Amino acid sequence: MSSSLYDAAIVGGGPAGLSAALTLGRAGRRVVLFDDGQPRNGPSSHAHGFLTRDGVPPDELRRLGREEVGRYGVEVRATRVVDASQADSAFRLTVGDGPPMEARVLLLATGVVDELPEIEGLVEAWGATVVHCPYCHGHEHRGEPTAVLGRGDDTYNLARLLLGWTDDVVVVTNGPEELDAGQEKRLAREGIRIVRTPIARLRVRDRQLEAIEFEDGAALARRVLYVQPPQRQASPLAERLGAVLTDKGVVEVDEDGRTAVKGLFVIGDAADGPQDLASSVAEGLRAGIAANHDLVVGPPKG
Repeated sequence: MSSSLYDAAIVGGGPAGLSAALTLGRAGRRVVLFDDGQPRNGPSSHAHGFLTRDGVPPDELRRLGREEVGRYGVEVRATRVVDASQADSAFRLTVGDGPPMEARVLLLATGVVDELPEIEGLVEAWGATVVHCPYCHGHEHRGEPTAVLGRGDDTYNLARLLLGWTDDVVVVTNGPEELDAGQEKRLAREGIRIVRTPIARLRVRDRQLEAIEFEDGAALARRVLYVQPPQRQASPLAERLGAVLTDKGVVEVDEDGRTAVKGLFVIGDAADGPQDLASSVAEGLRAGIAANHDLVVGPPKG
């Protein structure tokens, strides 16, 4: 084997990528992992829902992960992969701080980017008191005055779900809504009111939401705001290599993270599946096992 050829390259040093690296490192594979230091959960102070690590700061979780994979010889590179191509039986990677590198299989754990609404104050509080997932943040904000920004079925379902954490929920639609009459009546029966007035700004102090201010001059005191923004791929690499994106903008994969491109795996938030810490770790494990299998006997037929 050429000294420049790795068994596996992993792009993305979050939970999914590190989990795959750990699995492949323990299988004795020559592995390189690229981490550009731009995690999606960077604005969050703590990560939740992962057994034995509930409440760990995301940076600390990544530090522990890098330390663990290093025990098995995984090479961690703090740089960005700017391009990738496939030729013969290897992937060729163009990296930001050195010569090209090659790997027999490629695992992308590059994540997604949240396209946040352009509302003054929202970015300042994102990841602290403007959040997206009640299973990640609901316990920390239990009993607090809560708002849900959005329209339609997803907002209707999330608003009702949040009643498990607080009995003070308001839906703010920021203009015309997409809730039908039956949904409106059900929300009203459950004590959830709807405010349709366009939003002017969020009043935020030290990342703490204090109130939602509307264009008509009214203000709604709230301590937490749930937003479920659209997402896009954080990296163009999967598409460039020919992977298929779903109508949600995530990569279509099988249960082990394989794409339609031979030797290419996509795991974590970039793939079509749950977006939480524990699921990402599990996806990394499964993809690592599958990639090692494919290196030995080739990918499944059919």
